[in-house]
Amino acid sequence: MTEYANFRQRLDTVLRTLDVKQVSDFLIAEKQWSEGQPADPEFAMWVMIAGSPSLRDLHAQAQAWLMSHGHEEEAKIFSRGNKQPQGKGSKKKRR
Repeated sequence: MTEYANFRQRLDTVLRTLDVKQVSDFLIAEKQWSEGQPADPEFAMWVMIAGSPSLRDLHAQAQAWLMSHGHEEEAKIFSRGNKQPQGKGSKKKRR
């Protein structure tokens, strides 16, 4: 397993707890964040959950949190991204 894949797997495990303190402590220990950064760690946690392919079962909850906390644009971006991958085999109509 590559170093990044190992990190990502451990991060997803911590994100699955939905515990902002655990996520923050993990990312600080991994030197990805520093004390007091980011300014809104709860928002950052939900964005990471919404963007993680391996946390699909939490995407609806993440989008609901984003919507209910004034982050409608971010929720819409992730909502579009989770419907159907664009590219080869896509049924998107061409004009």
